[in-house]
Amino acid sequence: MMRIGPAFGGGTAAFVFTIVNLFGSGVAAAAEQVPLEAFGRLPSLENVVISPDGTKIAFVRTNGDDRSLVVAQLSKHEILGRLSAGDKKLRRVEWIDDDNLLATVSSTSRPPFGFIGPTQEWYQLVVFNVDKRKADPLSFTISGRETFHVVTGDTAVRDVSGHSMLFAPGYCVTDRTVPCLFSFSFPDRRVRLIDESSEPNTDWLMDESGHIAAQLVYHDTKKSWEVKTRRDGRWTLAASGTAAIDTPDLLGFSADGSALIVRFFENGDPVWKPLSLKDSTWGPPLEKGAAFGRVIEDRKTGRIIGGIHGIVSNEYVFFDNELQAHWNAILRAFPGERVEMESHSDDYSRVVLKVFGPRDGFIYALYDWYTHQATKLGEVYEGVTAPAAVKSISYPAADGLPIPAFLTLPRGAAEKDLPLIVLPHGGPAAADTPDFDWWAQALVSRGYAVLQPNFRGSILDSNFLEAGFGEWGRKMQTDLSDGVRYLARQGVIDPKRVCIVGASYGGYAALAGVTIESGVYRCAVSVAGLSDLKRFRKWTIENESGLSQRYWDRFIGISDKNDPAVAAVSPIEHVGSVSVPVLLVHGRDDTVVPYEQSDLIFSALKRAGKSVEMVTMKHEDHWLSHGDTRLQMLQATVAFLKANNPPD
Repeated sequence: MMRIGPAFGGGTAAFVFTIVNLFGSGVAAAAEQVPLEAFGRLPSLENVVISPDGTKIAFVRTNGDDRSLVVAQLSKHEILGRLSAGDKKLRRVEWIDDDNLLATVSSTSRPPFGFIGPTQEWYQLVVFNVDKRKADPLSFTISGRETFHVVTGDTAVRDVSGHSMLFAPGYCVTDRTVPCLFSFSFPDRRVRLIDESSEPNTDWLMDESGHIAAQLVYHDTKKSWEVKTRRDGRWTLAASGTAAIDTPDLLGFSADGSALIVRFFENGDPVWKPLSLKDSTWGPPLEKGAAFGRVIEDRKTGRIIGGIHGIVSNEYVFFDNELQAHWNAILRAFPGERVEMESHSDDYSRVVLKVFGPRDGFIYALYDWYTHQATKLGEVYEGVTAPAAVKSISYPAADGLPIPAFLTLPRGAAEKDLPLIVLPHGGPAAADTPDFDWWAQALVSRGYAVLQPNFRGSILDSNFLEAGFGEWGRKMQTDLSDGVRYLARQGVIDPKRVCIVGASYGGYAALAGVTIESGVYRCAVSVAGLSDLKRFRKWTIENESGLSQRYWDRFIGISDKNDPAVAAVSPIEHVGSVSVPVLLVHGRDDTVVPYEQSDLIFSALKRAGKSVEMVTMKHEDHWLSHGDTRLQMLQATVAFLKANNPPD
């Protein structure tokens, strides 16, 4: 993969234009009356991005099963073009320049061109020219070379001799597929092969003139890595080392453009080190606190101009004082709300924001620095105008470790004896935040309190992440039930009316909650959850890299397939302990957790005479990318919960 960068209502607000007005909108409903479809369907509005010059805006608009990419002129409030997405899964939209949009779409299939391999998600690029109102797939065809027409990582745009140049990683074909780096010039879209590598794990970093500045190669079998820089047309080895799991990352360039910034992991902590472009020497690591979880980079140069601290705190820091003043003004326009930057003009005079809070609900907004006005663009989920507030809490685990969590309560409900849904996140190296969560909000709208714990192993910081290593199905699991006991002691929930619901690792946790740790939950819903870790480990070895396998083994706490710890934390080995109803939901096209994981435990529970139901989502992937099947999952979940844990 290729690692190359990525208020309204009162005060100075002005409602001069809304995307919703362009297409019409249904009558907004109060939160308690919102139909389940409003949460379960795909977002009504997403992928809102502003052109580099700040004059145009593009967005994805979904109405029922109709999904379209739309481009509008901001000053004239008119539609410039519309592209139907059809049945393609539209993953990302970004501007190449002021005239061309790049859309990333994906589909689930076997490898193309008769190659043998597992079914996986393949990503393709489509370019939409605004003036011509024409869309075409981006061709990776190179004379004399066989290539796949797929993109395998992040793209980058550079201004080369006054023209836009898009760089994208893909595949070349020899006796096997190998990573290649391609360039596409605009407006002619001429494609060139820039570089290729023999190692599957290869990243490139482009400098602002459109030349390769660095290459990072990871040798999976050797567990070793190399950082090479390119000078005078030749590769120079700048650094090398070993890493079983935590490999380095090419983040971008220093703010002054004189050095590469490479992220390493030392004793579990991320460390940023500058590598001089002049002489390939390493500078001292950046001071503690100067390394960010996410970077903010300049679109055309790849220079890091700021960063974002913390997944939960979401603190934006810009190195330039004027840009920081811009951001501070934006925050003042949305007091007490969670604000994320979605897109911006190149000069940051216009910024597209995603806002969630008690005053504005969950919306897209546009902030104009010159007028100091914030404009509502539209609701992310049309009709969900008053989502429930998300409350940050903390409770002690059994061993005393503080567990941060988020609690969402039904609007207007007294905090006493409420029915509870525990909703653990996937990953497991992920984290819940106070952002809008469509699944949690849907359950809350049906009368349930929802607890989202950041159990140990969540990616809050290195220490908290490492606390989860070896605790899969152990303390990572009891961290969840400790939250139930905490809320019961507070009198907020009724401990006899608690169910556990989750997807992916969260689906595993739901199954573990009624097999490995019984007596806490009244029912369980597992969506694409792992049930048989031994079989999953075998599947991972056959279909993924050794690095991926080592990732899972670190959490489970094993290094050998015959380790008895695998069976100890596999729900399928403990179906005899199940004494409550279980619902399994899984997509047939899941390429992350194979469908068989739900099928196997469904059969095992049936044979054991347990109460179990299974819903199969046809043509659905791991991420619930289709509105109809996502709604199918939500409706099945709510019906199951109402039957087995009535909210009233």
